[in-house]
Amino acid sequence: MSYFTLPDLGEGLQEAEVIEWHVKEGDEVNLDQVLLSVETAKAIVDIPAPKAGVVARRFVAEGDLVHTGEPLLAFEGEEDTSQSVVGELASGQDGDRDDFIIGAAAGSQGGPGAAPAIRALAQHLGVDLERLKGSGPGGTITLNDVQQHARLKQSHGDSTPLKGVARSMAKTMASAGQQVVPVSLFDQVSIRHWSAGTDIMLRLIHAIVAGCRAEPTVNAWFDGDQLSMRKVEKIDLGIAVDTPDGLFVPVLRDVANRDDGDLREGLDRLRRDVEQRRIPPKELQGATLSLSNFGTLGGRFATPVVVPPQVAIVGAGKAFTQPGFNNGEVFEDKQLPLSLTFDHRALNGGQAARFMAALLQSLAN
Repeated sequence: MSYFTLPDLGEGLQEAEVIEWHVKEGDEVNLDQVLLSVETAKAIVDIPAPKAGVVARRFVAEGDLVHTGEPLLAFEGEEDTSQSVVGELASGQDGDRDDFIIGAAAGSQGGPGAAPAIRALAQHLGVDLERLKGSGPGGTITLNDVQQHARLKQSHGDSTPLKGVARSMAKTMASAGQQVVPVSLFDQVSIRHWSAGTDIMLRLIHAIVAGCRAEPTVNAWFDGDQLSMRKVEKIDLGIAVDTPDGLFVPVLRDVANRDDGDLREGLDRLRRDVEQRRIPPKELQGATLSLSNFGTLGGRFATPVVVPPQVAIVGAGKAFTQPGFNNGEVFEDKQLPLSLTFDHRALNGGQAARFMAALLQSLAN
């Protein structure tokens, strides 16, 4: 048999979740026929057949997480080293078993370190050792680790591993939290003068452009390892989009040099592509600054997370009314709350405040 493994999906994507198989064991397939669909942190990708042949065996099931280089299926016929082959057929008495060695040969037990008695207890209690982090010497799993997990499982049920977009977001946020030194500014601006039907997103985009013109260092990338700053001329704005599948941040390119009609069309296209899960991975990369208009859902102020190499993110909250005063007269005023979170490694307070002042002035005009 020849073995087909998960190919390199590019853009640094090393893992994917199997969403749907389009072929069964025993099916005859043609070159480039879609074998299965997988979900990465970026998009849903169809994996085509590398050759024509008969599917002898599938190694992963729908819902499984598979990494680049791990086997997806085997084709009938002689071993073919030209088709993303990993491992080799077992020799000796176990002629019907396929052994795969990826990277290095597994140990005699494999999996987390645990004594045989601990493994027996875990099996008896229905505890999956692969999901435990050992507290013993060298990370070995102890009796207490197993019992504690069993008590949690009995009281609250099993935990559910994050997958797809949620898993990617958790990793990204953890990484950002370890790198960035975040500071946030908060303010609000009267939008009482805005006409009915004003496109809030377009006003926010124009205001961000005004802020970048007043303080160009906000539209930049920062290298924390080299402690170097790169100011970027084009403003490629990441737009946070909430979906049932999780949070996406597609990039609206060169927002300073596009008219309102083009910007609105671009926003609608990005949202549509995200909701249909057909957005190309490259459209989720390369943002120089980000905007989270979370006020469409709720909340006034926030401290959105800055994701390196970006140095700032703007947050727009839910508009609210409050009393206003003009020449001693009271009137109903409408206010838009705003947040700016910035990486204090790259920007100082004065730079952030200048950006915020220009942002507010643009919205107040």
